[in-house]
Amino acid sequence: MGLFDFFKSKDTAVTVATEPRTLYLPIEGEVIPLADIGDGVFSEGVLGPGCGIKPKAETCCAPANGTIVQVAETKHAIGLQTDDGVEVLIHVGMDTVDMNGNGFTVLVKLNQKVKCGQPMLKFDMNKIKAAGHPTTTAFIVTNPDEFSEVKVLQTGAMDKLTAVLKAE
Repeated sequence: MGLFDFFKSKDTAVTVATEPRTLYLPIEGEVIPLADIGDGVFSEGVLGPGCGIKPKAETCCAPANGTIVQVAETKHAIGLQTDDGVEVLIHVGMDTVDMNGNGFTVLVKLNQKVKCGQPMLKFDMNKIKAAGHPTTTAFIVTNPDEFSEVKVLQTGAMDKLTAVLKAE
């Protein structure tokens, strides 16, 4: 580490090489099929196709370069429009709207530009569980009609920022 590295921010953004219309895992954890989420609205694809995440970490990062288009008042969900037109919803936990923001810290604001890998939301899994809610997170493409297909690239345990969804 050089002398000037000492003065750099310790919270520097991660640079991620991205592929067009590819979404990267926003939270380290286990990717599961949407049908296994256990909440009808998400499991049945009512809001769109995608996957579930059983988180192992408590920081949700931007899954692509884009703009924040929604931040739930209750801080449990964030909407993002990628620079190449994919609309994404990340909904942390099931029924966590009931928590009224307790256990959630939003790190971005509406209309803010974000880079893939940039932290957007922190959450406390213990508080979610203590409130009686599953921590399973929905990772959904909300404008699938604009693409011929939205596919899950892989499931299972993986690190954040692994390619996981593709809109074609």
